[in-house]
Amino acid sequence: MISMNKISIRFFDDREVRAIWDEENNKWWFSVLDIVAVLGEYDDYEKARNYWKYLKAKLKKENNQLGSITTQFKLRSPDGKKRLSNVLDDAGVISLARNFPGNKAIKFLDWFTYSDNSIDGQSKKKAYSFFESNLVDTKDIGTAKSLQQIHAYIFGGLYDFAGQIRQKNISKGGFQFAVSHFLGNTLKRIEKMPENTFEEIADKYVEMNIAHPFMEGNGRSTRIWLDLILKKRLKKCVDWSKIGKNDYLKAMIKSSTNSTVLKNLLKNAMTDEIDSREMFMKGIDYSYYYEEN
Repeated sequence: MISMNKISIRFFDDREVRAIWDEENNKWWFSVLDIVAVLGEYDDYEKARNYWKYLKAKLKKENNQLGSITTQFKLRSPDGKKRLSNVLDDAGVISLARNFPGNKAIKFLDWFTYSDNSIDGQSKKKAYSFFESNLVDTKDIGTAKSLQQIHAYIFGGLYDFAGQIRQKNISKGGFQFAVSHFLGNTLKRIEKMPENTFEEIADKYVEMNIAHPFMEGNGRSTRIWLDLILKKRLKKCVDWSKIGKNDYLKAMIKSSTNSTVLKNLLKNAMTDEIDSREMFMKGIDYSYYYEEN
């Protein structure tokens, strides 16, 4: 029986590809309609559904078994309801893409078959498993040490500086993050910042982003760090799926001088589903999506 607990949303060219983890067989299953919509660049599921019907009939005439290796289970639809959907495993997805015309399928295959071997792919697997870990002690949440533990867990074995505070100055888009020489004192100051209200926690998050204590992987680590603080102090976390990529990135850039927009985005996305694995994993998917170029 397929576990309905581990639900994922992947992104290809800013399009969603829903997936679900099968505990019994240790593999992901992917939504056929999402993949057809991506490959055909369809803007609604009805068009994707019609093409999938046509393609299945065509493949059946050609004695291609692709249409018969799908299975079904309930996936959450855009309207929030769960409906039975056709899904394929890794091999089935690859087969489907290879039977799809156009250069889009080639680009999709490159993304689908190689992403898990990249640093992002490998660290994302580790980030998924963070939900079950008790790595960060409750008393450490909100400290620089807890952020280092998160970073080391996600990027350990992938970056030789995993969990280590950077010793070099870095910048992004012309913005200079905290000077490395004073970073130790900066982190101590951030640790002492109060975190009793949403406003205080959001201010602490903004300051940690400006500090940017690692050479890479700051955003992905710090978003988990933020959720842990919110969970500890307010019994809340962020439903990151409610915050669009462009809106989030613009708000983060602006937050160094004015954090009002960012705070509004975070506040409007708050949820009390702090023990939901689905919410956590969806958050990881969106967190990695924010970092894609």
